[in-house]
Amino acid sequence: MSQNGSTKITEFILLGLTDRPELQHILFVVFLGIYIVTLLGNFGMIMLIKLEPRLHTPMYFFLTNLAFVDLCYSTNATPKMLANFLSEKKTISFAACFVQCYIFIALLLTEYYMLAAMAYDRYVAICSPLHYNVKMSRRVCICLATFPYVYGFSDGLLQSILTFRLSFCRSNVINHFYCADPPLIKLSCSDTYVKEHAMFISAGFNLSNSLAIILVSYAFILAAILRIRSADGRRKAFSTCGSHMMAVTLFYGTLFCMYVRPPTDKSVEESKIIAVFYTFVSPVLNPLIYSLRNRDVKVALRNVLRRNVLKKMVSNIS
Repeated sequence: MSQNGSTKITEFILLGLTDRPELQHILFVVFLGIYIVTLLGNFGMIMLIKLEPRLHTPMYFFLTNLAFVDLCYSTNATPKMLANFLSEKKTISFAACFVQCYIFIALLLTEYYMLAAMAYDRYVAICSPLHYNVKMSRRVCICLATFPYVYGFSDGLLQSILTFRLSFCRSNVINHFYCADPPLIKLSCSDTYVKEHAMFISAGFNLSNSLAIILVSYAFILAAILRIRSADGRRKAFSTCGSHMMAVTLFYGTLFCMYVRPPTDKSVEESKIIAVFYTFVSPVLNPLIYSLRNRDVKVALRNVLRRNVLKKMVSNIS
């Protein structure tokens, strides 16, 4: 971690999304608004599922975990980004940069496999409805939800250690709004062969592996839906998967070109735009996708609001 063997880097400078001063306050307001909506949407989804008994099913158990990951995902990068919009000194300590990089990679991998677990849940629900309660027992659900966290934080730690074992001697200026792998590799003056290949292998394996689980699950789901004779039955089956399919498309659609190419100047600039989508857009849209397209969530929300109104009326009368 030395600079030409003599100077130890203790902090990095984050350039952010833009260096234009006139845009800093506007971007602060925009991303603060997005962050507040993200917090309210995902925390609200978690509380709604917790309060409404009819949502205590495997599908919503996984949705709770997805909302929690999105919440942590956005919180990992946004507060520091917002502070930098209003600060002239856009620095982050070496230790904080390591933690941010680690949590970011870990949560990214966790979301890969949480979405895969949700796809498997939909596969069992549609293709084996009579055995659904047995195949998706509480124990199975806990195992399927625990694996993404354990694997994500394990592989994330390995990737982060490989990054921060590099020597940084060219500069301490990170061309990004958070401590990301590609721009950090660009700053290194040591041999990055091992780190780059470890990053490509991890990204390629996890991206393709989790997506393969999702695609295979939906191939079986589609085949099962096409065997349903009634149009109403097919519509209901599609509606149970529609929200998840939209979330998967939104998340994976912005990731393919992020970690599977060499970190050139052009790719680092492009990665900042891509990162905005899966760091801010996906977490803020997921609760909307699952609530607006899901009848059970709408009914549950009305039930919770109705119960709260009745409680207030009873308390006022008494």
